[in-house]
Amino acid sequence: MNIINSLKKRRTYYNIKKEMPVSIENVIEMVEEITELVPDAFNMKSSRVVIVHGEMQNKLWDKVYDVFGGKVPREKIDSFKAGAGTILYFYDKKVVKSLQNQYPAYADNFPVWANHASAMLQIAVWSGLRELEVGASLQHYNPVIDKAVKELLNIPEEYVLIAEMPFGAIGEEPAQKEKEDITKRVIAIS
Repeated sequence: MNIINSLKKRRTYYNIKKEMPVSIENVIEMVEEITELVPDAFNMKSSRVVIVHGEMQNKLWDKVYDVFGGKVPREKIDSFKAGAGTILYFYDKKVVKSLQNQYPAYADNFPVWANHASAMLQIAVWSGLRELEVGASLQHYNPVIDKAVKELLNIPEEYVLIAEMPFGAIGEEPAQKEKEDITKRVIAIS
């Protein structure tokens, strides 16, 4: 599949299920390969990915619900919990700090570039999941859940949580996207 078709198929899937068309091992292999291939500034390799599945998937989303003390509807949290797993995206502050010290002229940019690398990784994995016929959505419950997630999963303190991507079998296709006037966002100059 080429990148344009892959991106066209990638959508936000809220209706996901635990049963999947591929094994969790296939998902893990795909995430590992994409993580190795996605570029980042100064080849810093600051992105960290944690794949939660099985019983820990339920524990993760129950913990998220608890952290918010009911301020996020249970149905919404349960829609993420209904998936086969969740991919948590982090960057490693230790790596970023090391490069800030090594290249002080660029120090302010390294956290930004770490986020850029994570964003590229997120879209690549999201598209890769869709190529496996797996649906996903991208969530941002951080920083509210950071401490609880790190404690639950024994994540190093220096990891900065960026996003959460629940995934699973596609329960229902989302509505068609409306075509936009892309010339309002893309300008070509010669």
